[in-house]
Amino acid sequence: MKAMILAAGRGERMRPLTDHTPKPLLKAAGKPLIEYTIEALVAAGITDIVINLAHLGDQLKTYLGDGSQYQAHIQYSNEGVTGLETAGGIKNALPLLGDSPFLVINGDIYCDFPLQTLVNKSFDLAHLVLANNPKHNPKGDFSLQAQTTLTPEGEEKFTFSGIGIYHPDLFAKLEPGKSALAPLLKKAMQNQRISGEHYAGLWMDIGTPERLEDLSHFLTNNTLDKNS
Repeated sequence: MKAMILAAGRGERMRPLTDHTPKPLLKAAGKPLIEYTIEALVAAGITDIVINLAHLGDQLKTYLGDGSQYQAHIQYSNEGVTGLETAGGIKNALPLLGDSPFLVINGDIYCDFPLQTLVNKSFDLAHLVLANNPKHNPKGDFSLQAQTTLTPEGEEKFTFSGIGIYHPDLFAKLEPGKSALAPLLKKAMQNQRISGEHYAGLWMDIGTPERLEDLSHFLTNNTLDKNS
């Protein structure tokens, strides 16, 4: 299985840190965020990695190179200056990802989810990992029906972790260009073609300087409020 790391976002909430450094290269405990993700993928046996680029993307390409230093093979999908959003970015990268199911993971999260469990997972169009709702997203995103089917409705919702596996068919009718992922997923959910699972372990969206500091503190001291 190939993997795609989403790394093209501008990181507006991280400014001014992201004015001169792409968000995935911001450091937590002395290491860029994206390195934790690459290492987790390699540890799960996923070594063929695609990374999308936009804002200050050349810095990422220069820093990570071809991936050999991580025992991985990295290719890059360039989206220009402004990026194509999540679905548009995945659509743009399909020539590199191929015709088989692939994993996509946000480049600005930290999580100890066992990625290897997704490698041979059976699913239809997509299978998403949901996390406990953090303070910045208290209402969640999706609900689980019959334990595995996802829906945008329901009393108990969890937060989409930014980890999922996808079949290329999900993006087959999507026009090239800028496009968000949520509408595409919700449309497929109406036909019960998206499955998921809830993970209650460590997960963190590193979306602000404060959360970056929290992650650094955790990695240094092994203490973290998982609901932050």
